Amino acid sequence: MKKTKILLVGACGQIGSELTGALRAKYGRDQVLAADIRERSRVTEEIQPYVKLDVLNKSALLMLCREKKITEIYLLAAMLSANGEKEPAIAWQLNMDGLLNVLDVAVKCEMQKVFWPSSIAVFGPNAPKQLTPQANASAPSTVYGISKAAGEYWCQYYFDKFGLDVRSVRYPGLISYKSPPGGGTTDYAVDIFHKALSEGNYLCFLKPGTALPMMYMSDAIRATMELMDAPAEQINVRTSYNLSGMSFTPDGLGEEIGKHIEGFRLDYLPDFRQQIADSWPDSIDDQQAREDWGWEAKFGLEDMVEDMLENLVRRGYFAKA
Repeated sequence: MKKTKILLVGACGQIGSELTGALRAKYGRDQVLAADIRERSRVTEEIQPYVKLDVLNKSALLMLCREKKITEIYLLAAMLSANGEKEPAIAWQLNMDGLLNVLDVAVKCEMQKVFWPSSIAVFGPNAPKQLTPQANASAPSTVYGISKAAGEYWCQYYFDKFGLDVRSVRYPGLISYKSPPGGGTTDYAVDIFHKALSEGNYLCFLKPGTALPMMYMSDAIRATMELMDAPAEQINVRTSYNLSGMSFTPDGLGEEIGKHIEGFRLDYLPDFRQQIADSWPDSIDDQQAREDWGWEAKFGLEDMVEDMLENLVRRGYFAKA
């Protein structure tokens, strides 16, 4: 068995930056190589060792994996839902060709595992809104969702045809105090905390009552690592696992924040992201992940809000006087 050597592509993003640290804590700093499109000089010291890499450059990816003797790839590089609607062709190219390059290189290098995240964006407006099931024939309504839905079947194909151990979860909206919003429809749930502390108010781009599945980042990182640690015989889904943490609305989140920040005001000015949110589920059924590899979320709304505010203040954000 080769010693684990991980390449994490998209290490400067919201998920990648935190997953890099978690993987290094487990495997050692030198066993996890961070990669992204940024120049090396623009990357903080804490993310080193780091290499600039365009995942669309397949030959460069292959050469790097062979040179560094990579055994596992985690592919986090993607263009998210809201940004993808502004640049659909670019989003499709990055999200689709990037995955195919990684899958091909993983087969050529006989890698042990690949991780690639899907999203609740694979579910379109015809999917059940409440407790959306694992198996669902649903047409996504965004280029991001289309690319993720297609990607899930490519993962299944590479497992069936080449025996590649590729694993995936459908992330809901992710909330983190360490990373800024990354261009997604659920990003209001991150930005609202920063504005609440710095300005005492927030103008939300979604309407009140818009329920969406969400997850605290620490749960998402733990889910990813637990999935990758699970024995292969326990992985019964080779497209992507549903993953659930909590579901809430902008007004429900604002009310909870208001319990900690006196006088917090939440206003609404819905934009094009409302249509995207309306096409997604209110809540997710993740029973399959629970049964197959023991998944269970730890953070609910109250715990998440308290932890977010505590950590943002600790990092230098202070409530408006």
